Amino acid sequence: MEKYNGKRALVTGGSSGIGLSIARLLAAGGARVMVTGRKEAALEAAREEGLVAVRSDATSKADIDALAGKAEEAFGRLDAVFLNAGITDSVSFEATTEQTYDAVFAANTKGPYFTLQRLLPLLAEGSGVVLTTSISNVLGQLDHSVYAASKAALRSMTRTWARELLPRGVRVNAVSPGPIDTGILHKNLPAEVADEMLAGFAAQIPMLRIGNPEEVARAAVFFAFDATYTTGAELAVDGGGTQL
Repeated sequence: MEKYNGKRALVTGGSSGIGLSIARLLAAGGARVMVTGRKEAALEAAREEGLVAVRSDATSKADIDALAGKAEEAFGRLDAVFLNAGITDSVSFEATTEQTYDAVFAANTKGPYFTLQRLLPLLAEGSGVVLTTSISNVLGQLDHSVYAASKAALRSMTRTWARELLPRGVRVNAVSPGPIDTGILHKNLPAEVADEMLAGFAAQIPMLRIGNPEEVARAAVFFAFDATYTTGAELAVDGGGTQL
């Protein structure tokens, strides 16, 4: 049985990592899914999996406007929007520049804000919006002051949007991932260095392991379609890291 047959979903930052896992889970359940990304190779790979893939930069108003037009043309209406696109940054408070600050907030906060604003007319009654925040928004982690603040802003937006969109019948929730092995460390670092870093992360988690993107995807899709009496909430998907 295809649980999401006939559903229409858009996943920003959906050509890799957590976003791609969300898209795959939905597509496997019969949904029609559009994903965005900035790297053409990843977008082409997504197309080969049967996803509608659009090159789009969440910090560009022109790209956001174009994305809304393409979503309307392809699907007409949307039953779920996953605001997952964002960037990470690790820099000390003393070394943080205005350029770094602006870039992180543009991608992680401003982008989702205006993307949802532009997509709002396409949201069907009963639809779900899911934001990807981070456990950094409740922890005092070294060298993450700007990144954590940008994700804390998303957590606040989750609540205010949930309240404002109630009259439209739209629910808004967030998933808060802990350490997740998206493969990015092994792409950017020598294998032994990446393995050491992942082992260090795992040692700090009560479950003593790193999560995988599929585990975050299941939580996000649950919020979008199954959690019909939940709005304004944030679910930590972190192996107990912020709870125990």
